[in-house]
Amino acid sequence: MTLMDLSATALAARVRAGETTPTEVAAAARARADARNPGLNALTVINPSLEAEAAEVTERLNAGADLPLAGVPVVIKDNIWVKGLPITQGSRLFASFVAPEDAEAVRRLRVAGALILGIATCSEFACKGVTNTPLHGQTRNPVDPSLTTGGSSGGPVAAVAGGMAPLALGTDAGGSSRRPPAHTGLYGFKPSLDLVPYGPGFDEPVDGISVICPIARTLDDITLAISVLAGLPPAPPLAGKLAWSADFGLGQRLDTELETALDDAIAGLAAQGLPLTQAAPDWEGLDGGAVMPLQHAGLARLHGAAWRAAPDALDPDLAAQIEAGLALSPSAVATARDASARMGEILTAFLTEYSALIVPTTPCPAWPVDQIAPQSIGGAPCAPRAHAAFTPQANHAGCPAITLPFATTRAGLPLGLQLIAARGQDAGLLATAGTLMAMLAQQEQERVP
Repeated sequence: MTLMDLSATALAARVRAGETTPTEVAAAARARADARNPGLNALTVINPSLEAEAAEVTERLNAGADLPLAGVPVVIKDNIWVKGLPITQGSRLFASFVAPEDAEAVRRLRVAGALILGIATCSEFACKGVTNTPLHGQTRNPVDPSLTTGGSSGGPVAAVAGGMAPLALGTDAGGSSRRPPAHTGLYGFKPSLDLVPYGPGFDEPVDGISVICPIARTLDDITLAISVLAGLPPAPPLAGKLAWSADFGLGQRLDTELETALDDAIAGLAAQGLPLTQAAPDWEGLDGGAVMPLQHAGLARLHGAAWRAAPDALDPDLAAQIEAGLALSPSAVATARDASARMGEILTAFLTEYSALIVPTTPCPAWPVDQIAPQSIGGAPCAPRAHAAFTPQANHAGCPAITLPFATTRAGLPLGLQLIAARGQDAGLLATAGTLMAMLAQQEQERVP
């Protein structure tokens, strides 16, 4: 196993023990990125100061600093500020923008000894369910490069799943750092709103729903990252009964292989004594479509003037969203704002009855890279945002959610299981996720003859 195949936890331990150096890690990370990024298009830029950062971390270690992420390469999504590097939001409108300072989350990674390997692609303004832009092109799935990573955090997951770095930062305003990890066999953790500082950085289309998220190949690395980003101490698993639902109470179909895998997982968890109840919120007719006008209105507010001046500069899908936003009446935006508040209230109330809720992260695996969305789910035609049916609710409730890689299709495509808990229960949620993954591993061992 090479350095770049280690987890962040194991790699930091080796560096701290003097078994390898930050400079050696930086060289390995650059070589891996140089070799693999061309085929995946995960990174927009590799940090030219990587080796200088490694030398600085070495000096700090030699001076006795305790660095939990010593020498760990991290990639940062292209909408999070990293001082001195081009941060474009995947847009030609920001092609020449260089971040004047680090986002606080990036600063905390640096304090902990992490190395910034580079900037990772995202869909334009992080507002699309696949990762392709006029500025940076298509990002491909390392599991099968003919498929998409999903979006908008496609670059961070492609870099981590592709072995360029063990850890990434993404953002999530509706599932952007949960669905792409589910499509690539990774963990993606959406913390409670405001647990991890968001700025300084770009204005968001929708206030009060987006968070910065660690993405990793192991749950231990997620826990390590969130301890650095938020100072979150460990906690025991959540007590009480857990709910599970195949459709999150939305009536959304699942692909057949996902449905079978979910049924098997739930049966195995129940057989091992996990207290499970089949239940889902009553959404009162609300779904993700009810809140999309907020995104459209926000994009119009932020970028409507630029779109009018240069309509061909934008991704056509983003241009359509901006045009829709400009056409919205104040009452339509108010209705969407009310829907957001009610969606959050419904999920919050449900999570007072159950310690956590288990649902699929997505209703389908990854689809062809040249399609904006799957053409069908569960053997039937589907709406353009059906693949995102199960993720925006946690954002509007401000609560934590994590995607866990729990199964694969016969073709080897990853499938994700989502675990959601009440706001503020982040540490307990991570511990509960560990319990679930251990049980699923035990179930798999018993299945193998």
